[in-house]
Amino acid sequence: MFDPKEFIASLPRRPGVYRMFGAARELLYVGKARSLKDRVGTYFAAGNVHPKVQALTAQIDAIEVTVTNSETEALLLEYNLIKAHKPRFNVVLRDDKSFPYIQLCVEHEFPRLMFYRGARSGAGRYFGPFPNAGAVRDTLNQLQKLFRIRNCRDSFFANRSRPCLQHQIGRCSAPCVGLITREGYAQDMAAAVKVLEGRSDEVNAELQGRMEEAGERLQFELAARIRDQLAALKRIQAQQVVTAEGHRDVDVFAIVGEAGEYAVSVMLVRGGRNLGTTSYFPRAALAEAGEALASFVMQYYASAEAPAQVLLGTPLEEAASLAELLSSRTGRAVEVRHPLRGLAVRWVELTRENAVQALRMRFAQRQGMEEMLLDLSEVLDLPEPPARMECFDISHTGGEGTVASCVVFGPEGPLKKEYRRFNISGVTAGDDYAALRQALARRYKHVRQGEVPAPDLLLIDGGAGQISQVHAVLAELGYGDLTLVGVAKGPDRRPGQERLFVHGAAAPVTPAGHSPAARLIQRIRDEAHRFAISGHRRKRARRYNESVLEVVPGLGPAKRRALLKHFGGLQGVMRAGVADLTQVAGIGATLARSLYDHLHPGS
Repeated sequence: MFDPKEFIASLPRRPGVYRMFGAARELLYVGKARSLKDRVGTYFAAGNVHPKVQALTAQIDAIEVTVTNSETEALLLEYNLIKAHKPRFNVVLRDDKSFPYIQLCVEHEFPRLMFYRGARSGAGRYFGPFPNAGAVRDTLNQLQKLFRIRNCRDSFFANRSRPCLQHQIGRCSAPCVGLITREGYAQDMAAAVKVLEGRSDEVNAELQGRMEEAGERLQFELAARIRDQLAALKRIQAQQVVTAEGHRDVDVFAIVGEAGEYAVSVMLVRGGRNLGTTSYFPRAALAEAGEALASFVMQYYASAEAPAQVLLGTPLEEAASLAELLSSRTGRAVEVRHPLRGLAVRWVELTRENAVQALRMRFAQRQGMEEMLLDLSEVLDLPEPPARMECFDISHTGGEGTVASCVVFGPEGPLKKEYRRFNISGVTAGDDYAALRQALARRYKHVRQGEVPAPDLLLIDGGAGQISQVHAVLAELGYGDLTLVGVAKGPDRRPGQERLFVHGAAAPVTPAGHSPAARLIQRIRDEAHRFAISGHRRKRARRYNESVLEVVPGLGPAKRRALLKHFGGLQGVMRAGVADLTQVAGIGATLARSLYDHLHPGS
């Protein structure tokens, strides 16, 4: 039996990490301390009546500690343990996607800027990170308008014989057909790079000089185009909310809320330009705001490189330790501080406002979901609102390319990382019952093995027939008692007329057209349909590309791949002439003629 008083009495007043375990030796919580004796003692103090602390201490069966030489070492050890074990009472940053960048592909004589996400190990330069994909696309869109940089793939570029639509609408200088010299294009790309580096003032001066020079040479059309470029760049600069001198790179963090309901907003400033904010909602059942923010920052920089300055909206005792750790990781000095004056305070306030707004929106969304779940439980006569729902749908075209989708919803809405698609094979074309049986069997084998939690409610896009087929599969796998509902469209197939076929019920249920339950059912069903049809379309497109070329004698898989890669897809192959086809490795004159004849019968 664990005796907290005896254990605390044996602890030293030294920095370290403590680990709290439950009865089954599961790791409940990991914490760091400047003084292990004082920190662990606070959990069992008579005055600590916080319900979440009491919920933790009631489950503690053992505590282990590791003494460290410094707070910095304790901070790093705590981070590594949380990352490895993800204890359920700790702060956990669950959004593990890498950050988006803009990549400059320098190997081409007319390089391009492109969206990139992943390891920055390839050739070229990378600009970022950006807070989200939208910020990258907005920036690329602005640069394309300003400097007419190409955005097409190299295969598309290599096979142009006339300018594309991007040139016609004034968003590309058409280097593919020689409408701009290599030197002129390089000049535009250099200006775009300077904007990405935060050196817009230099670009302003260069454009001003080029405009005046063109005017002196009586090249008035060129001067007018540069004038428009300069005006557009100044408009973009004027839209920037906060601009810093000195081209600083800064990350700003602000946390709002309370234990268990935190929102953290992160604002990225690169080259003195505010690139926008992203909000996160870390799971932090016990931590106070400062502790939650410190843990969040450590996990955040596991997948991102820290800039020279990190600004915090909350003063932290661990700021010096954080700075030391981030400096050792990046190999240069990183300052971590809570600003008190100047532009930095304005950045922190703006970031905090975004966190407040994000938390408010999250609460509103949750309340809406709670209302819909409660109404659905009443409509279906469930003992309590479902905490996890799954919905299946089938998509195909005339029985070809059948794909099944499974979408998952929780109390806060869609759980998109848990969505799954199933490519259906070995069934009669158009047999939706067989496709459903196969998808359910594959899905619920994983559920039975404990890899996926079982839902409280399973929805199927269909009526009584589909429900009976699905129930047979579920019963075989031991899930015959699962609440199973078929969602059938109404007589006019309009939203709001859905009938719900509950397995075991004598008659279908029809929720009121605009009721919360009806809105939730429509949302889940539509999401399953969208997810299924998008997968089917991708599968059909791949199959179409392959099937058209598969019938050509002598054209094996390697040559088909080479053709598609060289021409950028099937449409490029269709447009190619016999002479163009022979430019692909392995395609001789005879095979090129045979391929052309198959693609253009009667020509």
